[in-house]
Amino acid sequence: MAKSEYEKYFVTKPDYEGNTVPVKNYQSPPMTYISNSLIPGCNNYLQLGWITGLPEPATCIDEHTHDYDQIIIYWGGDYRTPQALGADIEYYIGGQPITFNTTTGIFIPQGIRHGPVTWKDFRFPHVQMTLTLGTGDAKDVSPEYTLPDFTSKSLPKSDEFDFEQYVARSPIRETGGVFMKGRQAPTMTYMSRTQINAANCYIEFGWIWGEVEPSIGEMRHEKYDEIVIHIGSDHENPEALGGDMDFGLGGELFTMDSGFGVFIPRGLRHGPLNFRKCTKPYIEMAIMLGAGTFAEGWADSFFVKSDP
Repeated sequence: MAKSEYEKYFVTKPDYEGNTVPVKNYQSPPMTYISNSLIPGCNNYLQLGWITGLPEPATCIDEHTHDYDQIIIYWGGDYRTPQALGADIEYYIGGQPITFNTTTGIFIPQGIRHGPVTWKDFRFPHVQMTLTLGTGDAKDVSPEYTLPDFTSKSLPKSDEFDFEQYVARSPIRETGGVFMKGRQAPTMTYMSRTQINAANCYIEFGWIWGEVEPSIGEMRHEKYDEIVIHIGSDHENPEALGGDMDFGLGGELFTMDSGFGVFIPRGLRHGPLNFRKCTKPYIEMAIMLGAGTFAEGWADSFFVKSDP
């Protein structure tokens, strides 16, 4: 069977790169699902990893900066309480300590120093996801990780800006409300311009725990590229999806049974999404690049029968 021209947009086997310093209870290196080496020309970098206990050392990310905007999302691994993170984390932004214990989205503008990051308490496994916008190269992304015998301290806060403005601790629930069976509905939006005025990226996600009805239909976004990921909940087997599903791209159906990322260039038809067997709950996340609101990203996106 001939290889599809659309397979190049899927990543079903992640790269493992970035953190080379072993940290106990902290998946290192993390899993990279979107990058230029995996999908040439995508110019975004997405990696994620599980935290399965209190990291040792508890401060395992030092203060650093990037030349690109970055979004960090921490989400709890229990689908029954999706807003509970399962940890208490102290995250410095611009020298200001930010603490949270819920599923949380953080926007880091280019050049803003952030870190150190310290786990103060651990209750159950959770995920740390980092999306770097505008570059797909690992060299532009990886921070300096602390060594086990190193005590990291942030430089003092240097201005009056309140960096709490870059943090979303509670979701907006405005998408996916028609998909009622087997799927969290509405889903949770943890990054948007509505929540964080500087963010021109819309990220919504939710849990799937059964056969979703109805299926998600075919769509096309004329103005914005999109990233979609599906990530399982088994931290002992982090590449496993926990189900079987079909993902439509360019009018073709691709069957998936492992965690995957897909980059969808603007104008490319995608969908339907058909969810079948589910053995363990998993996350579905949609990232609209460049759109700050749901209305911007999904306006006139869903097809009707008369559409070409």
